[in-house]
Amino acid sequence: MTRNWFQPILPLLITLILLGMFSASTSTVALAQQPTNIPSSGMFITVITDEPQINVRMGPSSSVYPVVGILLTGSTAPALGRSQGGDWIQIEFPGAPNNKGWVYSPLVQVSPGALQIVEPPPTPVPPATSTIDPTFAAQFNVIPTSTRLPTFTPPPTLVVPTYIQPASDGSDESVPLGVIILAFAVLGLIGLPLSLTRR
Repeated sequence: MTRNWFQPILPLLITLILLGMFSASTSTVALAQQPTNIPSSGMFITVITDEPQINVRMGPSSSVYPVVGILLTGSTAPALGRSQGGDWIQIEFPGAPNNKGWVYSPLVQVSPGALQIVEPPPTPVPPATSTIDPTFAAQFNVIPTSTRLPTFTPPPTLVVPTYIQPASDGSDESVPLGVIILAFAVLGLIGLPLSLTRR
């Protein structure tokens, strides 16, 4: 019986093919800054700020255009043009709209040469502001009525009732309350030993 020479190699080949298909299907995308190499021809910028990074904006204004990325200190990028006043430099920046971004010129150093003036991109449309239905808002409009404030009215005079003790003519035959209490105390003291002896 002849053995095929490829039978021992067959499991190894199948394993390699499956690994190749698996690694090709699970490729990952790295979200990192694009490598900035000095272009072989043309002008370029180098980030020279003391900060660790600078912002790359969509257009030449920090108040109107949003940030589209960053450049680390020391990195370079191809320079494409400058703004009208020269305060902003347009650079090639992959990932930005049209692969172009703008950096603030005092934060970068431009290679020797003259950059052409480039028109800024249109300003982005601000997000729509929510409007309020006027009939709904009218429910909360409270119009104060002009009412007269109450004036101070003094309270009525306070009448304090007084108790008038009837005059005694001396013929009152009532027993004072202290005498009654004292009599009950004596009866209690007499009753205590009697109750103890009867037990």
